[in-house]
Amino acid sequence: MPPQGPSLTLVRRLGAPPSMVYAAWTDPDKILRWWGPDAGPTLSATADVRIGGRFEVMFRTEDGKEHTCYGIYRDVVVDRKLVFTWRWRERSDPESMVTILLEPAGGGTELTLIHERLPNEAERDSHRDGWSGALDKLNAFVA
Repeated sequence: MPPQGPSLTLVRRLGAPPSMVYAAWTDPDKILRWWGPDAGPTLSATADVRIGGRFEVMFRTEDGKEHTCYGIYRDVVVDRKLVFTWRWRERSDPESMVTILLEPAGGGTELTLIHERLPNEAERDSHRDGWSGALDKLNAFVA
């Protein structure tokens, strides 16, 4: 079945090996240090990284609003791939799907983030902005 709704794909080259980037996505202590679209703090993070395991991250944006995203891991390949569902605690948007692919590249990592089944183009654009900010923070964290 083809994905429904708009999707986005972001590709970044990070200056750290896939094992470090993977750890940043899967270790709650590390998630606390980079998650979120802007300079606001990450308030809590949990990650049961296994197929069927759950994650939840709460963060505050610079405008003072708190947001909680959560989901279930659908595919896990250590140091290479994460696939998880995505929902917002505060909203009734339908579930979407995020895939993170990590490939070794020139001493670092090429990260591909695919976010599928977004409800509409406005949400796609909002998520593109949010993920772009988060990936900037991730790159600084693993550098």
